[in-house]
Amino acid sequence: MSVRVRPATPADIDDILRMIRALAAYEKEPDAVRATPEMLRETLFGGAPQVFVHVAELDGRPVGMALWFLTYSTWTGRPSLYLEDLFVEDAARGVGLALFRALARTARARGCARIDWAVLDWNEDAMAFYARIGGRHSTGWQPWRLEGMALDRLAED
Repeated sequence: MSVRVRPATPADIDDILRMIRALAAYEKEPDAVRATPEMLRETLFGGAPQVFVHVAELDGRPVGMALWFLTYSTWTGRPSLYLEDLFVEDAARGVGLALFRALARTARARGCARIDWAVLDWNEDAMAFYARIGGRHSTGWQPWRLEGMALDRLAED
């Protein structure tokens, strides 16, 4: 069994979208994905990409991905790597560690102070994995979101 983690290329678009859809189904939101191959191509590989993907291959077949972008911490004065989505096919669960190692190397190479991410409160398996690799639950902060009609209303005022 050979695991390889590498930056995504435009040739990976269909596999990335497949994994995004599989992640949405796992997270009990199978109809929530609006992304198209064209949208991903522009976002990930357009003129000035701000979102990146690492693809994990098992014996040459894409079985996992980590989609991430940079944020900034005013307190550390350094960027942070924000992991938006981590997905690994059920049969390839050990690949998650390889993806996180690649992200850690990327974070260090880019001068990041940390890696941040969110996990659904019911995803006990993911939380156990994150704890095993040294992650910790951040307390005191709550995720908030502005979207849809509320976002439109605020932009119009």
